[in-house]
Amino acid sequence: MAQATTSTNNVPVIQVEKVSGPWRDAWKAFRRNKIAMAGMIMIVLFVLIALLAPVIAPYDYKAQQLADRLKPPSSAHWFGTDDLGRDLFSRVLYGARISLWVGTFSVVGSIILGTLFGILAGFYGKWVDMIISRMFDILLAFPSILLAIAIVAILGPSLQNALLAIAIVNIPTYGRLVRAKVLGLKNEEYITAARSIGMKDSGILLWHILPNSLTPIIVQGTLGIATAIIEAAALGFLGLGAQPPAPEWGKMLSDSRQFIATAPWTVVFPGVSIMLTVLAFNLMGDGLRDALDPRMKN
Repeated sequence: MAQATTSTNNVPVIQVEKVSGPWRDAWKAFRRNKIAMAGMIMIVLFVLIALLAPVIAPYDYKAQQLADRLKPPSSAHWFGTDDLGRDLFSRVLYGARISLWVGTFSVVGSIILGTLFGILAGFYGKWVDMIISRMFDILLAFPSILLAIAIVAILGPSLQNALLAIAIVNIPTYGRLVRAKVLGLKNEEYITAARSIGMKDSGILLWHILPNSLTPIIVQGTLGIATAIIEAAALGFLGLGAQPPAPEWGKMLSDSRQFIATAPWTVVFPGVSIMLTVLAFNLMGDGLRDALDPRMKN
């Protein structure tokens, strides 16, 4: 809005106020949350580490030097070496690629399918809602990690199958979230107005329902990446995820558990990497929830 004022020379000066919007306001609220900003900075650092791993890593993560097996941290090997003499620092750096890749793409797959099913169930209701909701109930009847283990056991242990299993078990989380949001949106006046002017259901879903359902999806997706990283690490620990010589953090923990007493660094560094990554996404997710949820605002 423009406001007219008078300068010392009696010349009117127009002051233009900055236009605000929901996303701009959310970003301002997010920036004021120091803990959430710390989480975002940590995520950016992990992403940079993953992208620049070939440049930063001092050794080939697959290179074995049995003469240097189980060496403690030193200037030559910052994180020490594992039981095969491989440099742990290099393997942890490359492990960031795997964990972030699995966490991100499994959540993206869950969001796409969950959003699709949730919108259809909430918008059309009746038998469509009944079938999709019962499908969600069946998937939610099993503990997520056990269902993921069963899926990988059927498909075969591999990183790709672990990603697929994690995506499948998390579909109901996003589907039910979107369904609840759509149930509240489809009776709004602007939806009725869109119908009255002849807009098709596909247009209403694409241009009105979906954009107004993004807020909870963004928040849950950020938190979901942390959960997916933990699930990927659990599958790797059980030998159902990434296979050797891939430097997946959960697999590294599994391979080093027998050396906890004699070479604790082989467990500490992969474990701390998992903890920090999950913590960063949780902090950022909490900050996004506070910034985007109107009920959290004063």
